[in-house]
Amino acid sequence: MSSGAAKVSYGASLGTGADLDVRSVCFRPRSVHLINMDSGDELFWTEGMVDGGGLKRLTAGASSVLTTLGVTPLADGFRLGTDADMNVDGETLQWVATE
Repeated sequence: MSSGAAKVSYGASLGTGADLDVRSVCFRPRSVHLINMDSGDELFWTEGMVDGGGLKRLTAGASSVLTTLGVTPLADGFRLGTDADMNVDGETLQWVATE
């Protein structure tokens, strides 16, 4: 039986430019917020959005709804797709995932 308290996991990963699996979350997230610390760009995904989707905001001011290349929840974490603004090889990604 659930305690009613939300689970939260956070961390950092380096972008790869290829699909990036973050499995240190230890639960299937209901929301994920990522920040590319090198560019300041952000990506937010929440339950109800398509797998591989999310809302992306760029520091230049533009925003877009992704339907591919974004976040896909996994049983123990999430996958970040190959979005060219978020998953850049060698750039630092800070993330927060909640259940």
